[in-house]
Amino acid sequence: MINQFQTPPVPQTRASASRIPILGAAALLCCGLAQAAVSPEQAAQLGTTLTPIGGEMAGNADGSIPPYTGGLPKDFAPPGYTPGDTMLPDPFAGEKPLLVITGQNLQEHKDKLTAVTQELLRRYPTYRVDVYPTHRTPSLAPHIIENARLNATGARTSEGGLALENALPGVPFPIPTSGYEAMWNHLFGVPGYLDLEINTRYESWNVASDGTPVLATSGEVWGGSPLATTARIHTPVGPKDVYGRIKVKYNAPARRAGEAIMAQDSVNPLVQPRRAWQYLPGQRRVKLAPDIAYDTPNPGTAGSSTYDDAGIFNGAMDRFDFKLVGKKEMYIPYNTYKLNYEKEPARFVTPNHLNPDFMRWELHRVWVVQATLKPGKRHIYKTRIFYLDEDSWRAVASDQYDMRDGLYRGSFGHGSVNWYMQSGAGSSVIYDLVSGVYSASGIFGPFGGIKYIKPLSKAQWSPESLAGAGIR
Repeated sequence: MINQFQTPPVPQTRASASRIPILGAAALLCCGLAQAAVSPEQAAQLGTTLTPIGGEMAGNADGSIPPYTGGLPKDFAPPGYTPGDTMLPDPFAGEKPLLVITGQNLQEHKDKLTAVTQELLRRYPTYRVDVYPTHRTPSLAPHIIENARLNATGARTSEGGLALENALPGVPFPIPTSGYEAMWNHLFGVPGYLDLEINTRYESWNVASDGTPVLATSGEVWGGSPLATTARIHTPVGPKDVYGRIKVKYNAPARRAGEAIMAQDSVNPLVQPRRAWQYLPGQRRVKLAPDIAYDTPNPGTAGSSTYDDAGIFNGAMDRFDFKLVGKKEMYIPYNTYKLNYEKEPARFVTPNHLNPDFMRWELHRVWVVQATLKPGKRHIYKTRIFYLDEDSWRAVASDQYDMRDGLYRGSFGHGSVNWYMQSGAGSSVIYDLVSGVYSASGIFGPFGGIKYIKPLSKAQWSPESLAGAGIR
């Protein structure tokens, strides 16, 4: 059953000095800092009443959320699709919205919308939420299913929730009992494919408060999990094991052409903190870049987001206390194929907000996690609310509040499932409600989608490789 809680009134921006709501007694549930595995009796729910990674197998009472039936199969073949295509057609292109939410009928539906969604509907008459039929599309590879089953009774957190122990690659906590465990599911999950990495060209666009779009960055990215290999997938991780890494080479705008960065995150950030390096053509050397983390402004979004906003949240959790609030039915971006595979960004990068014509919202159950800044720690956000999809454990949205408890920023992940690779991908957007700026990142449609390649060699993942990649 869903652990329901009352959605609080939406706070306004800093200018209104509204106070962030107290999330109530439910926020005190399941918030231990270090957790052991669940019992075998609890784990037996996986694959029966719960999906293999912990979502509810059943639909909801009125049928608006259907039962989980395994997601899109690997041999799924919608019209216009040839197996192996990197530009995926929208399997649901013929569907019409069941509901359209605007500023006029917001009050009827606000309990199912994030605080930032509500604020955008209030501010902009052109913004709307088109709600389509719900499709539970994420599918699960055999190694994901098996590892989640073993992790349920074997994996645990340590260091006050900040690190993992005895975890197999995949979903470490399919039945989470703390906010840290839920966030580790988001951070640590590996894809359905093995022995491959992703590679794509991409663009990111910033849209100023006057509606002017500006190309923030364009480049090429490589990334993946070193744990997603046949050799490692069934081996418990150690504290220094890298679970995620990314390398980016920038080619635009002209002032950033030739730059390159690389970052790697490890299982225990207290034993092995994030390692990041940067190459700047003007200096012609690779240097350590410890500031590529936490709340350092991300230059790729003109400072409208922090480095740990990327992917809704990334990096170490040591600056916040993470509490598991509960589960809730919400309208979230889902199956946004139309947006992700559009070849002309100018069609959806529109003034004030993304073009609603390219958006798809569905009703799904999400886990809600509240992150509160620890005493003595520094960050520009005081409180962050994260929304995690029950069927994939990916963070799909967030609300960020400033030091005066005003609603500051919010992010959305516009995911879509790649059925033949049993993985997901999508662009993301962050709205800065104070400056009126938004940034759309990771747009890969103009470049033919995402490629899946053999992992780069050890030498290509070395810091020295950035210098060669960044020459102009």
